[in-house]
Amino acid sequence: MEQTTLTVSELNARIKGLLDSDPVLEQLAVVGELSNYKIYPSGHHYFTLKDAESSLRCVMFRSSASKLRFRPESGMGVTAVGRVSVFPRDGAYQLYCTNLIPTGMGDLYVAYEQLKARLAQEGLFAPEHKKPLPQFPARIAVITSSAGAAVRDIIRVLGKRWPESKVVLLPVRVQGAEAPAEIVGAIRYANRYQVADLIITGRGGGSIEDLWAFNDERVARAIYESRLPVISAVGHEPDVTISDFVADVRAATPSNAAELAVPDQTDVRDALAGYEIRLSQAMRKHLTDRRARLDELSGRKVLTSPTAYLDGKRVELDYLRSRLIGAGDGYLAAHKQMFARTTAALDAMSPLKVLARGYSVATAADGAIIKSTGSVSVGDALRLRLADGALRCRVEEKEEPHGRKEAVL
Repeated sequence: MEQTTLTVSELNARIKGLLDSDPVLEQLAVVGELSNYKIYPSGHHYFTLKDAESSLRCVMFRSSASKLRFRPESGMGVTAVGRVSVFPRDGAYQLYCTNLIPTGMGDLYVAYEQLKARLAQEGLFAPEHKKPLPQFPARIAVITSSAGAAVRDIIRVLGKRWPESKVVLLPVRVQGAEAPAEIVGAIRYANRYQVADLIITGRGGGSIEDLWAFNDERVARAIYESRLPVISAVGHEPDVTISDFVADVRAATPSNAAELAVPDQTDVRDALAGYEIRLSQAMRKHLTDRRARLDELSGRKVLTSPTAYLDGKRVELDYLRSRLIGAGDGYLAAHKQMFARTTAALDAMSPLKVLARGYSVATAADGAIIKSTGSVSVGDALRLRLADGALRCRVEEKEEPHGRKEAVL
C-alpha cells in the first residue's frame, strides 16, 4: 500500500472534511453535564460537556447564545444540539452548539443546592451574623494556594492600596480531596492565635469541580464560627459558592477582596487633606468671630466706665420702685372702695336696722323665732327683741284672723 504524506494542516482539513460529510454529525443532540462554563467578552460561550467517563469541548456562538431563555451554569444537565467539526488550528474536534435544553441538574449542582438550602435554614447566612470589617487592618491573613495567581493579585492590590497592612500567608491546597480540611485548619489557626485582624480566603476561577472545596460544609461552618471577619473571594464574578454566602463579605474576585479589605491610601490622603482645609477654615472663622466679639465687648460702657453702668442700673431701680409703689397704692385704694361698698350692703341688710324703725323680733323659750300665731299657745313665755334691748312677756290672748280670739282660761 502506497504511503501518503500530509502536512498537519492537510491532515486536519481532511479530518474536518470527513466529519463535515457525516450526516449524523451534521445535526445531533448530545446529553451531558455542563462544566467550566465561561462567557467571553465577545459573547461566545465556551464549555465542556461531560458524563461519567468522557468529556467533549463545546462552543456556542453569540448569535445562538442570545436566544437562550435561561442562564447556563456549570453542573447543569443539558441536551446540546449542534454539529461536530474540527477546529483546524488546534486539530481538536468540538461540538458547535446551536441550542441548549436543560435536562436536570448534575450531581454536584444538586448537592450544592441541597447544602445551601440546609445551611440557610440553620441561619448561617443570616445578615445579623455578619461581622463588620476593620477600617484599617494592621494584619491580613490570606488563606489560599501559595502557587496560585490569587495570592499574587491580593498582595499586589494590598501593596498598592494600603502598604501599611502586613500580609500573613497561610498556604493551603484549594482543590482536591485534602483541600477542605486544610482550609478549615488554617481558619481555626488564624482565630486561635489571632494572627490577623481579618481573613481573606479563596482562589481563582475554574469549573465547579475546581471550586468544590469552598462548597464543603466543613469550610462553611469554620467560616461561620470564625471570630475574625472573613472575606470570601472564590473564582470570578459569576462563580458563587457556599463560602460566599456564609462569609461576612463576598468579593467577586481575589483582587476585589483586597480592595474591600483596605482603604485606598490616595483616598485617605485626599480625605485628610480635605479635613485639614476644613479645620483651617473653621479655625480662621472661629478666630474672626472671637475678635469681632472682643471688639464689641471692649466698646461697651460696662468696661470703659463701670460707674456709668451702675448709674444706669440705679435709674432703672428707681423707676421700678416708683412703679411698684404706684401699683401698691392703686391696689389698696381699689380694695378700700370694695370694702366700703360691701360694708354698706351688709349694713343695709342688717336686722338691727329694721328694729330701729319700731319693729321687734319675738322668740320662744328655746330661742326659735316665732313667725306664726300657730307656733305658740296662750300662757307661753316669749322674748321680744327691740332696738335698745329685750322684754320678757307671756301670752295672755291670741287673736286669730277674722277677729276670733283665744284667751287665758
